[in-house]
Amino acid sequence: MGVVEKLSLEEMARKYHLGLLKAKLARYRAQLLEPTTKSGGPGTGFDSTLLSRVTHTASESAAYEFTTLTAIPGVIEYKGARIQLLDLPGIVEGASQGRGRGRQVVSTAKTADLIIIMLDATKSEEQRQLLEIELDAVGIRLKGRSLTSSLNGKQRIIHPIAQLTATVKLTKTDEKTIRTILASYKLHNCDVMIREDITTDEFIDVLIGTRKYIPCLYVYNKIDAISLETMDRLAHEDHTVVISCEVDLNLDHLIDRIWDDLGLVKVYTKKRGGHPDLADPICMRKGSTIGDVCNGIHRSLTTKFRYALVWSGKSSKFAPHAQKVGLGHLVQDEDVVSIFTK
Repeated sequence: MGVVEKLSLEEMARKYHLGLLKAKLARYRAQLLEPTTKSGGPGTGFDSTLLSRVTHTASESAAYEFTTLTAIPGVIEYKGARIQLLDLPGIVEGASQGRGRGRQVVSTAKTADLIIIMLDATKSEEQRQLLEIELDAVGIRLKGRSLTSSLNGKQRIIHPIAQLTATVKLTKTDEKTIRTILASYKLHNCDVMIREDITTDEFIDVLIGTRKYIPCLYVYNKIDAISLETMDRLAHEDHTVVISCEVDLNLDHLIDRIWDDLGLVKVYTKKRGGHPDLADPICMRKGSTIGDVCNGIHRSLTTKFRYALVWSGKSSKFAPHAQKVGLGHLVQDEDVVSIFTK
């Protein structure tokens, strides 16, 4: 056996044992965490000054940290749409273990559609790492939307015969590691379908089912107190926006980024012979159809549906003239829709 082959086998054995240890650690951590109650509400924030600037809610703020002592909700008005922003108390080290009632505070972020982490641009990157560790400890993975969608596509279905099927080549893990992890969870008879080149950690997340991948936006405040070189470096990082609440700098761009990262579209309705209602749009997820719009208005519209007219917007082929569509038509941002029933 050559030196290269021996090193390759040692590397495979190391990854195998590391994957097994990660699976055990994830199971023990899930047993330690208390179950949380889910509630609605998109958006989560960590800074009182931002809440006061972008909403009409008065939240106590000061020059010192940990001013907010309880969750304070606010609403952002964005082109007729309303986004709920929740200001949470500050997170300290050990919050996921219950320090300072931190477990209740951090677990609230699990109900969010987007997590906004407010950071001080004048401080070190340690503050960002601390927040990521505490959120990770309660099962929150701060990832982009592409990873969320791919993980939602994976399925784990129990069957009498054990079988592993991968539609892509696995370069970050192997079949032996996956089977060992399944055995550690006492899943000896199951079908596993993998549609993405996932890592061992991502497979454990899907297996446990309590991990949630949430888009995250890192917002660096107080950029008026740092150098231009530092601000330029921070602004070019992924999923990052630089602002200054003190001088109201770049807040409009932040609201635009929040809307884009939420992945929502505005759909306006129009009555027959009337003007479209541009003051009260229906907010839908990207990829929604006319059928989803009908369900958003009232569930009975789907059964009584005849056809719909898309008058204007990105999805209309004949704008400004109306296009006749069915339930499966994909709507896009700022579409104007008329729905006709039987």
